[in-house]
Amino acid sequence: MTGPWLAAFPRTCAAHLELTDSILQLSPPLSTLIASGPSAALTLTENAQPAIMATSVMILRVLEQDFGFRLADHIDITLYASPLLLVPPLPSSKNPLSNPPFPSPSGHSLGEFAALVAGNYLSYPTALTICRQRALSMADCTRLATAATGTTYGMVALVCEPPRLAGLLAAIDAFLLPRGVASGWDTPAGLHADGPAIHSVALANVNSRSQLVLAGDLAQIQALLVQLRQFGGHDPRAVRLRADAPFHSPVMAPAAALTRDVLLAPARAPVNWPARAFPMVSNVSARPFASEAQLRELVSRGCVETVRWWESIRWVDREFGVRRWVGCGPGVVGRNLVGKEVGMRGREGEGGVWGLSGPGDVEGVLRGLEETEGWGEGGGGG
Repeated sequence: MTGPWLAAFPRTCAAHLELTDSILQLSPPLSTLIASGPSAALTLTENAQPAIMATSVMILRVLEQDFGFRLADHIDITLYASPLLLVPPLPSSKNPLSNPPFPSPSGHSLGEFAALVAGNYLSYPTALTICRQRALSMADCTRLATAATGTTYGMVALVCEPPRLAGLLAAIDAFLLPRGVASGWDTPAGLHADGPAIHSVALANVNSRSQLVLAGDLAQIQALLVQLRQFGGHDPRAVRLRADAPFHSPVMAPAAALTRDVLLAPARAPVNWPARAFPMVSNVSARPFASEAQLRELVSRGCVETVRWWESIRWVDREFGVRRWVGCGPGVVGRNLVGKEVGMRGREGEGGVWGLSGPGDVEGVLRGLEETEGWGEGGGGG
């Protein structure tokens, strides 16, 4: 994850990893886990989430320090999905971006914390500390719920044809018991209280026009799939994800409460609202945060609410004419999800969707941004 970057840009990456280790004070240090494993320890929620966030921010630091890439000069809208970074075309007479303020960083799940750093809402030490605390609590939530119920938890992606997504979402909503009622979601000990046929399942993500993710009791997810096929007229392709925890479901309520307690204490989580670099799109609302108070509230709810990623992408694309999108972080999932919506060359074939997951990607991404820098001038914007 960090090895190739450390070899290519040793000064920047070593300093960033040293800072990361000094913040977290883990034994062994997080940088050692990332570099040497063991894999079983690195993939634990409490380690994997800060590791992914730290790597994403490290890549941003390489852009800034080794290439002189100032986010405030080049980035007006940022969405993070592992994370994902969006760059719009230059403003034009037809482009709403010519009238700031305009939206900026957003995050797909964990990526929201990297976005908060990129947008100068939270300092890196603050965001990393909260990320680690939340991850520890999320891991505890799953362990406690499993011990109390014997349930096997996980997440399952459903893939369908784009025209069928709305109907599939409506059918799922009809079969699921609402969150927060006496359905067994209230406490780990009550996860299997009497109720409708499908309980202990939540809609975790709506990722694209053809993909959503369910989280919760895997047996109940299978029961839901049977219901959808027999009575709902839907037969989506189901793919179990590697996650062994029901992220973005009410099982994570204690983690959301902990995060809220931290974020609502300004001394523990100072937010640089007046000094933020640009507005930021929320996972929960799929719209920019309207105030510092709303940011603190919505970010804290992120681990129990549905990630409205597809809606965020559509809104930014259609309302603000974004045509250049750069994924920044380990993996290419975020980049691919955007590419499915806007096309890998942008909506009009005049932009691009790029990924920065390894040091070999940097030259191509910066070249692509330079080649498309002038698009939108002279009234050609979206």
